Amino acid sequence: MAFESLSEKLQNVFKNLRGKGRLKESDVREAMKEVKMALLEADVNYKVVKNFVNTVTERAIGQDVMQSLTPGQMVVKIVNEELTKLMGSETTEIPVRQGKLTVVLMSGLQGAGKTTTAAKLAGKFKAKGVKPLLAACDVYRPAAIDQLKINGQKQGVEVFSMGSGENPVNIAKAAYAHARENNFGVLIIDTAGRLHIDEEMMQELVNIKEAVPVDMTVLVVDAMTGQDAVNVAKTFDGKVGVDGVILTKMDGDTRGGAALSIKAVTGKPILYVGMGEKLSDLQQFYPDRMASRILGMGDVLTLIENAQKNIDQEKAAQMNEKLKKADFDFNDYLTSLEQVRRMGGIGSVMNMLPGLGVSGKAKLTDDDAANAEDNMHRIESIIFSMTPKERANPQLLNPSRKRRIAKGAGVDIGEVNRLCKQFEQMRRMVKQMPGMMKGGKKGLFGRKLPF
Repeated sequence: MAFESLSEKLQNVFKNLRGKGRLKESDVREAMKEVKMALLEADVNYKVVKNFVNTVTERAIGQDVMQSLTPGQMVVKIVNEELTKLMGSETTEIPVRQGKLTVVLMSGLQGAGKTTTAAKLAGKFKAKGVKPLLAACDVYRPAAIDQLKINGQKQGVEVFSMGSGENPVNIAKAAYAHARENNFGVLIIDTAGRLHIDEEMMQELVNIKEAVPVDMTVLVVDAMTGQDAVNVAKTFDGKVGVDGVILTKMDGDTRGGAALSIKAVTGKPILYVGMGEKLSDLQQFYPDRMASRILGMGDVLTLIENAQKNIDQEKAAQMNEKLKKADFDFNDYLTSLEQVRRMGGIGSVMNMLPGLGVSGKAKLTDDDAANAEDNMHRIESIIFSMTPKERANPQLLNPSRKRRIAKGAGVDIGEVNRLCKQFEQMRRMVKQMPGMMKGGKKGLFGRKLPF
């Protein structure tokens, strides 16, 4: 999970600070030493760490913090603000010229996920109402053209190709002409990567940029390579020119050194981050939201956006009506599990909620998330082992039926009983809800609310 190791260490530092009623300068400096070590272990650039810690320390030992009633919280606020600045402060989008063709050149080393990211990016443009065209200019890697065509087809995006025997510069020029003639809004050029930086690759990119009017050169780097990713960005920018960076494999990067270093070292903004293998798993990069997630403060805005994008609104409305009437069944239970999965799974949802980590509550670990996902799979297996009538009428589930269901799902009958008990408790609770607020300012079971 992204930043898991760094996040855990920083939250422990701030938990200790929050436990102190008043802070001394020595408390702040000691905490900043731990922050410095945590950032270095996360593979953040040394100069970046040094400047960051000095800035935070200078602000944290100021009069406003030391005389605050909640100095620990003030320090966390300062760290949050400085982390946001470190990653760029403002969100940067790829500008699209209205009424004119915008050309985006994809570059990067082999294995960074450039071809898949090009298709993901095309899907983003399409969702915004811009007609994209993908150009297959990687003629060296076996099956690269086929990979782009398959991903383009999944996204419903046209792919322009001329085969593996053509010159990439000629393909880019032909793709540009095709895009202009057919009123495409964006042309995304997928270029060849190499296992290491070499002059031939760099020259090919330069030649394409000379042949085609490129508006945005995007560098795709593997976040898991840490400082290597930063060095790659510096080299590409020096030789070809880079306008923005997309970090892939962020979901597997527990350290986060690349995300925290690239903007500060290269001056180039992070545009998107890849948070999974699915074509939909490309997220706009918001420095402020990422800083909040690192500090365990959650990311409610991204959670809401994911819900709006992935949840079937019609099904959600139907579910709401059923809940009001307390007549939902196991089919509805399955639907709710599917909605959670479409939002990235229980672990992804939980780690975007505020109140985990810095507040003192336990952060959801990878093991916790895995256990929650396993539990969801078992619940689905149990429900799928029911007959359609049993799913629609939970009251039919007698001991004999439960034994058959347990056998079909490959679980102990105790798990079937537990699911049925939890399901019934939920139904009873929902039935009570309409009466909970009767009698004016009355709370649960008729008790007066304290306001």
